[in-house]
Amino acid sequence: MIEAVKIWNEPNNKSHWDPLLDPEWERFAELTRLAGAAIRAENPAVTRVLGGMSPIDPSFIRRLEAQGVMDAVDVVAVHGFPLDWNLWPIDEWPARIEEIKAVTNKPVWVTEVGVSAFGSEEVQAWGVRKTAELLIGKAPRIHWYSLYDLPRTWEATTRHREAEGSSYYRHFHMGLLREDGSPKPAVEAFRPYASDMGVCQWFHYHDHRLDDAVRWLKDLGVRRLRTGLSWADRYRDGALDWFDRQMETLSDFDVTVTFCFTPEHRGLEAHHTSPPQVPEEFAAFCAEMTARYAPVRSPVVAPQPIEASAA
Repeated sequence: MIEAVKIWNEPNNKSHWDPLLDPEWERFAELTRLAGAAIRAENPAVTRVLGGMSPIDPSFIRRLEAQGVMDAVDVVAVHGFPLDWNLWPIDEWPARIEEIKAVTNKPVWVTEVGVSAFGSEEVQAWGVRKTAELLIGKAPRIHWYSLYDLPRTWEATTRHREAEGSSYYRHFHMGLLREDGSPKPAVEAFRPYASDMGVCQWFHYHDHRLDDAVRWLKDLGVRRLRTGLSWADRYRDGALDWFDRQMETLSDFDVTVTFCFTPEHRGLEAHHTSPPQVPEEFAAFCAEMTARYAPVRSPVVAPQPIEASAA
């Protein structure tokens, strides 16, 4: 069910990894080395992806390379939202990919790119077309973020909350579909590019949108999907039942799955952005999920014809 595994999400973004607890990313480097080895031991064919950078930062790659991280991954991923959060214009997308290629020999995937409809749904539709024009052919994988708007009763995964001003509320309008599942103009703008641009859609624990999401993705012609399995959720009662349902429902897609989120009771601090107390526990989670959803398949050996015995 899994084409690729992403090890964490946006590790250079303090909304996903706490730099006060790991200012040199030494703990993150150890976590990635251990997880990469654990995934490779379970299935050498699974592509290991470094958690997508946000912001896109060549110096971050150099820092991790000096700590041996690049030997534990096969792909580098980047995230970009130039119309909403980044301090560079959308036309710089190709240059941003090239600056990462200049510091690594790994393929560079764009595993989150999007435009919020907070200000204008028409601008979002334009952003879909412009993004496709700029990125298709420049990156082996592109995942539009996201299929659905974030429900307003949920919280965006960010440290800043309303202190970000309008930037915080832009999180809630990134979908091709509104919260109620109705389509925005961006849906039809995206449809011609669906086979070349996948979708990133996070599903929360027992997410009510899962089945409808699959119907929409198939209707659009999406082949590649990025989602996540939460290490923190693994400690919930019935977690494996939910994981099994989620991954079975998504089995028709080429799935890149992100493993991340520290359980509060296993972090240096009680927060999902905290480095774990014992990084081997995260590696064990990665191994368990890889073995469960991307098991090594035994080669099928064709039966040999039985020769007739001599008379």
